[in-house]
Amino acid sequence: MDHDEVPSTPRANFRKFLEHLSGVGKAIGVLTSGGDAQGMNAAVRAVVRMGIYAGAKVYFIYEGYQGMVDGGSNIVEADWESVSSILQVGGTIIGSARCTAFRSREGRLKAAHNLVQRGITNLCVIGGDGSLTGANIFREEWSGLLEELAQNGKINKEEVKKHGYLNVVGMVGSIDNDFCGTDMTIGTDSALHRIIEVVDAIMTTAQSHQRTFVLEVMGRHCGYLALVSALACGADWVFLPESPPEDGWQETMCTKLSENRARKKRLNIIIVAEGAIDTQNKPITSEQIKDLVVTRLGYDTRVTILGHVQRGGTPSAFDRILASRMGVEAVVALLQATPETPACVVSLSGNQAVRLPLMECVQMTQDVQKAMDERKFKDAVKLRGRSFEGNLNTYKRLSIMMPGSEILKSGFNVAVINVGAPAAGMNAAVRSAVRFGISEGHKMYAVYDGFEGFAKGQIKEIGWSDVGGWTGQGGSILGTKRTLPMKYLEEIAAQMRTHSISALLIIGGFEAYLGLLELSAARGKHEELCVPMVMVPATVSNNVPGSDFSIGADTALNTITDTCDRIKQSASGTKRRVFIIETMGGYCGYLANMGGLAAGADAAYIFEEPFDIRDLQANVEHLTEKMKTTIQRGLVLRNESCSENYTTDFIYQLYSEEGKGVFDCRKNVLGHMQQGGAPSPFDRNFGTKISARAMQWITMKLKEAQGKGKRFITDDSICVLGICKRNLVFQPVAELKKETDFEHRIPKEQWWLKLRPLMKILAKYKASLDVSESGQLEHVHRGHEEPAAI
Repeated sequence: MDHDEVPSTPRANFRKFLEHLSGVGKAIGVLTSGGDAQGMNAAVRAVVRMGIYAGAKVYFIYEGYQGMVDGGSNIVEADWESVSSILQVGGTIIGSARCTAFRSREGRLKAAHNLVQRGITNLCVIGGDGSLTGANIFREEWSGLLEELAQNGKINKEEVKKHGYLNVVGMVGSIDNDFCGTDMTIGTDSALHRIIEVVDAIMTTAQSHQRTFVLEVMGRHCGYLALVSALACGADWVFLPESPPEDGWQETMCTKLSENRARKKRLNIIIVAEGAIDTQNKPITSEQIKDLVVTRLGYDTRVTILGHVQRGGTPSAFDRILASRMGVEAVVALLQATPETPACVVSLSGNQAVRLPLMECVQMTQDVQKAMDERKFKDAVKLRGRSFEGNLNTYKRLSIMMPGSEILKSGFNVAVINVGAPAAGMNAAVRSAVRFGISEGHKMYAVYDGFEGFAKGQIKEIGWSDVGGWTGQGGSILGTKRTLPMKYLEEIAAQMRTHSISALLIIGGFEAYLGLLELSAARGKHEELCVPMVMVPATVSNNVPGSDFSIGADTALNTITDTCDRIKQSASGTKRRVFIIETMGGYCGYLANMGGLAAGADAAYIFEEPFDIRDLQANVEHLTEKMKTTIQRGLVLRNESCSENYTTDFIYQLYSEEGKGVFDCRKNVLGHMQQGGAPSPFDRNFGTKISARAMQWITMKLKEAQGKGKRFITDDSICVLGICKRNLVFQPVAELKKETDFEHRIPKEQWWLKLRPLMKILAKYKASLDVSESGQLEHVHRGHEEPAAI
């Protein structure tokens, strides 16, 4: 397969793609505005490279709108190399400033003049809702501004005609995740990384001294960071602007803290959003909370205010990929725009990039604030979107243990088991299942050491406080094995009978999926197996059919990205060096491909896209050309099973021989590093939410059949729960069979292969991007399906 093409498509396709999306003769201006956020640089890089790639000129507009008003050296044409090595840098290299001048028509007149002089009629704005609103006003006034400039003799009639309209596309860069219409804004995931790093560190010291810590996180008008970090670390209490505590909360909170201490919990964590308020809209400060705990309970209490730490540091893998996808999508949107196209925002819905009308999103974001000002807090939570509301309900469910007398016993026993290789986030999923199950009135049982342990009877009842503090633990506390149930069916059925197990939750990877299929097939022989069973995908390889994501893959991706950053730094020091890095994943190229996108690799070899010696040759030539530029280093990722014969050693030796005199080579096998470590915020959260949803399904299935003495034999009672595009879906394992390549242990179709050309384009290869799915402007909607937002 030649690198100028994509499998099964002739070169003509690439030309057609460029004609369809030609940027020739067009100029794009890119600016970052408002508060900075990690990942903004990744977005700038993607805009610049995609723009140049499509034949357009791209200009940096330094210092946000201020630079646009001042003009001169603030507006500079960018080239391919001007965005090299910025992917891993936090903040924004083109600067950002608050600008009062742009708020006046006079300022906007100057800005329009500066843009017209350079022929810029396409703007890509990366910022918060204020910045985007400003861009829209500018777009609406554009033709009037040009008329005025012509009257003042600043520009001629020709220019007015030639640059008659301005296209605007926005991307939301904000660590608060406070923009309606998108599930995640650029920077939010990285800010969560900073918060969780701090919480994990504080927990060890708090544990030693039996302390209470009050942590204040950012979020003046939006409680997303506070809520999600509370969910991810199992905080005792959380204060949010959208959902103030009920009157008399002081009493309730202190009771809750002392109950937790009585249960042998040595520490308390309270998380406060900086904009936290009570029902009367009066601020609740961290100092206030500290004083309350000290005076009422006499606990040793400390306050930690995280402040700007949350904005800093290197962007997470999620933010780099998100920003790169959005940057490319923004350029495509600009090049497809007509004078009639309204200003749009490129945003994320579930796992899909979508375009939404900018003003609809801004309007909704402002409606939330209005609802809060009018003390309509239930409306505020609803307007924030389904994922915010879901997070809040899950948090309440898992943090507050109801007294046993208030829980209606269901009479059901539910078992939880880990199967396959360990993955970070498994423990968060177990904790969530156990607590959710207990709150539903079930008796929860933990199965130790996979199906093998199940057969040997390693099964114990597990209580609410047994899983305290599990969210931040890596690996698998219950222990996990790759053994399949086939040879233990008799014993497993007997154990199910002994413990009267009424439902089974399996958390694991491809082995768990195979195990589920084997249990399903054995239902005819063993009636004990005729119970609801659901699997939650957890594997670093992300190769489970029926889900776009698995628990643990995000943590592994961050490990790969961090390592690649360090290696690139070392290569930049020595110059003219190419690194070949081998990643895990079995036959699934997810980690290699996405790691390549997040680390800015030159190539990623994967099993799903066959390659031959000509491709390797083309890559070597590509790197040889690259060494002639200012970027004298290379990074190549290789999935461990991408080819039987083109091993990591082979590729290393080939590159070393072919690159003689031009570059030298080093290789690095990442290995089991990718399975270990503390789970990322994404994996803690994803594990917590998806597992709670699985327990909800189990409860529903059991309640439907209650008293009917019915056995579960239908396909829809044995499912995989996963994210598909935008929704959370339960898919019968029987139906997923036809979508599985069993020999290579991967799904036959994988969504992320669509992002493959993205990596190539950003590394300067010719590739055609599938733009068939983009292009339609959607409306901000409130659908009935289950949102897949994390």
